[in-house]
Amino acid sequence: MNTKIILASTSIYRKEILSKLQLPFDCISPETDETALENETAEELVLRLAKAKALAGAKLYQQTSQTNDEALVIGSDQVAVINGNIIGKPLTQDNAIKQLQQASGQAITFYTGLSVINSDSLQAHSIVEPFTVHFRQLTLEEITRYVELEQPLYCAGSFKSEGLGIALFDKLAGDDPNTLIGLPLIKLIALLKRHGLDVLTSQ
Repeated sequence: MNTKIILASTSIYRKEILSKLQLPFDCISPETDETALENETAEELVLRLAKAKALAGAKLYQQTSQTNDEALVIGSDQVAVINGNIIGKPLTQDNAIKQLQQASGQAITFYTGLSVINSDSLQAHSIVEPFTVHFRQLTLEEITRYVELEQPLYCAGSFKSEGLGIALFDKLAGDDPNTLIGLPLIKLIALLKRHGLDVLTSQ
């Protein structure tokens, strides 16, 4: 029996990161409510949502698969914390400018939840990976111009670190730069191995 890889996300950024592993995979939209629960911490939120997305993807795969192949389904979610407040995607240009004004001159921690679930057994392995971004002191002119140029409206924290967003930072601190874009590959490789899939020997 073959093991398929399913990414429970429609994010083009996560697709691009997962493609680095050079393994075939399919994408499923997990249709998960991302509303935070009352008194839920950032770490609790992203872990819960990563698990929920992976589980939703596994169940959808079970319903739609034309084969008996098992799948390893990947779910991920990310938020940033600024001044103790959880922030997500800005969705509008005004919100993006406000988020970057709040982040200016500060060290902001991003939390990425990651879960890999077996579609047959529903056994899941999950982690939360932190990554800290140290922002420069930014002027309103710099922030506004950046948002106009890159339109980071669907990125938590209102920037694209793989693009022009790098111009906003003093330094980055974390184990894996892919984490900041939305999918911590080093930890993903470890979770896949816990499910019996070795990225290198499976090529």
